[in-house]
Amino acid sequence: MRKRIARAAAVYAVTAILLVPIVWMLTTSVRPPLEYVSDSISLIPSLVTLEHYRELIRGDVLGKAWNSLVVAVGTMALALAAGFPAAYALVRIRFPRKLDLAFLMFVLLVKLTPPISLAIPLYQVLRSLGLLDTLLGLIIVYQVYALPFAIWMLLGFVRDVPVEYEEAAMIDGASLLRRLGSIVLPLMAPGLIATSIFVAILSWNEFAYALLFIQSPDKFTLPTFIATLITEDETFWGKLSAVGLLASLPILVMVGAVQKGLTRGFSGGLK
Repeated sequence: MRKRIARAAAVYAVTAILLVPIVWMLTTSVRPPLEYVSDSISLIPSLVTLEHYRELIRGDVLGKAWNSLVVAVGTMALALAAGFPAAYALVRIRFPRKLDLAFLMFVLLVKLTPPISLAIPLYQVLRSLGLLDTLLGLIIVYQVYALPFAIWMLLGFVRDVPVEYEEAAMIDGASLLRRLGSIVLPLMAPGLIATSIFVAILSWNEFAYALLFIQSPDKFTLPTFIATLITEDETFWGKLSAVGLLASLPILVMVGAVQKGLTRGFSGGLK
């Protein structure tokens, strides 16, 4: 009983510590601006106002959120569509002279390369394709870090699928596409969910490429829009806190909706 009480107390204490920044951001988002310069600022605001949220809506924050959502979903779909075949081939096919290992090392090297060092060649590619200042161009350049992440993460989940299942299906005359659709993908569903969530979070929070390749304000994503709230003369703390909360909600809803699959993916899928 004492151990259970101590464990519960520790869990509640850690949860309370983690919730303090969120509660502070929430209260800051409803404070009047004059309270930010007060010497006696407290966790509970003396006056509650929704003016910061109204200003964000007038500033088309919902349009920026939609841009971020389009880019996140597009990046996730493209990374999974290209990453799964690559991971499957690396696990199931025997490459000569360890070409599979060389490819994995190359993918890892690309992942570890600082994004800013690839900005100039990516800029030239997007300009030649006419995709500068477009959400589609942003989805493509985000594959620089999303695709290597997806390949490396999916490798373990493909290995968890017993090859005997596919061999039995081959005896019954199942084609490769039939085996992938009926056996591999259903068994890998937790891993696909976990990978898609992480790729979506990475693209949702990305700032550097969005800042470099998007110039039109109506195509800004949420990170670039948030950067406009910090100027040389003033930092709009109320609107920063409000947009921070709004930017967190879609990811929280997504994770909550697929929580069971995400937990299974973390715990090893089939094991």
